[in-house]
Amino acid sequence: MKKLSDNYEENLSGLRRILDTDRNFDILEKHLLIADRSASLFFIDGLVKDDILEKILEYFYSLKPEDLPASLEQFQVQSLPYIETEVLTDMDDVLKNLLSGVPCLFLPGMSGCLAIDCRTYPARSVEEPLKDRTLRGSRDGFVETVVFNTALIRRRIRSPKLCMEMQTAGESTQTDIVLCYMQDRVDMACLRKLKNRIQSISVDALTMNQESLSELLLPGHWFNPFPKFHLTERPDTAAASILEGNIVVLVDNSPSAIILPTSLFAITEEANDYYFPPITGTYLRLSRFLIMIMSLILTPLFLLYMQHPEWIPPTLEFIKIQDTVNIPLIWQFLLLELAIDGLRLAAIHTPDMLSTPLSVIAGLVIGEFAVNSGWFNAEVMLYMAFVTIANYSQSNVELNYAIKFMRVLLLLFTCWFSLAGFIGGLLVIAACLLGCRTFSGHQYLYPLIPFHWDTLKRQLFRVKL
Repeated sequence: MKKLSDNYEENLSGLRRILDTDRNFDILEKHLLIADRSASLFFIDGLVKDDILEKILEYFYSLKPEDLPASLEQFQVQSLPYIETEVLTDMDDVLKNLLSGVPCLFLPGMSGCLAIDCRTYPARSVEEPLKDRTLRGSRDGFVETVVFNTALIRRRIRSPKLCMEMQTAGESTQTDIVLCYMQDRVDMACLRKLKNRIQSISVDALTMNQESLSELLLPGHWFNPFPKFHLTERPDTAAASILEGNIVVLVDNSPSAIILPTSLFAITEEANDYYFPPITGTYLRLSRFLIMIMSLILTPLFLLYMQHPEWIPPTLEFIKIQDTVNIPLIWQFLLLELAIDGLRLAAIHTPDMLSTPLSVIAGLVIGEFAVNSGWFNAEVMLYMAFVTIANYSQSNVELNYAIKFMRVLLLLFTCWFSLAGFIGGLLVIAACLLGCRTFSGHQYLYPLIPFHWDTLKRQLFRVKL
């Protein structure tokens, strides 16, 4: 770290050269006269609270020479009526604070720099996230400003045991990372591992913020699609996880939190499970598990039965395809898997005013003509429609895509090797689940493997809090 010089003009010229203030229009230097002394205030336009800074400047202009103390430490105590202030002595600290939006004041005859934290960030309102909605419960959600997100958690956990540690990563971005945990409940070994991993990160920038951090924290096999972290946009879910002894990681500019350690059962949990009575919450949780399993095996199992119609029980004879099959079933399923993703991507980029009519056109008109033209059979369209709707029973997008990839793999194995392929595909899926490790190193299927009935009972059934 480079120490600030005792020479006032040398500090100013060095800072102007590094920041290139003549070229950057938004990095401003305001020349002040405080107690008959020339001073300079550096700040970034758009990242300061103008009304607060105006009141501070009014107070500065009212100071007289006899009111000015000998050092910046005494100045911030005696002559600055503001709470969030700090004396900086290193140029690196000055640059970090200034580029984060903190105004920095230089006074001649006083060594160091006075940081006045009256910054503000452009932010949207705290509203319910579109993905993690609930029928009951709070309607607030995380935003892109990390300070607002920590406040939403502090509002729910009013305990001195709640710790929020600040870390940074990225040479250029200096992205703020906050670790939230309860001192008396957290796994200290996991916490130390997380801190060491963040401090050892050597990258120029966390380009995609949270996703970049996740990939750096747990670099795993790219071909295993199951999510290694539990992401949530709900402050109540994050607060509940902290109280359970987990660690919540907040990344600046990301409107969601990373919860770790986690498991498959924890990822499938939702806030709706706890905002209803135990019997309703249990039904929602078990039905979600059942729908997830059905969305995985329904189309491969149908393909297997169509390959061997003699295996169909008499009571299920109606599932046989009655019309002519013009295109092999495997190609119908694969084309529909791709077409559904195409419609989903189109819906993301469609203006809100057009999304509803275009959805009706895509769902009814195109679907009906696809069947009538002979491209697809009605039974295939029915099962794929169920699979598509079932994907939205899970709020975790990464898990939905993992199920999709496993379903396509199971379809291909079943097409190529019939019953042996279906069983082999299930074994491959089981191997992916068993080989998936969480950040703490525990099994992904805990508490099923290793088996722990008391914990598994709480994961499957909604018990009283």
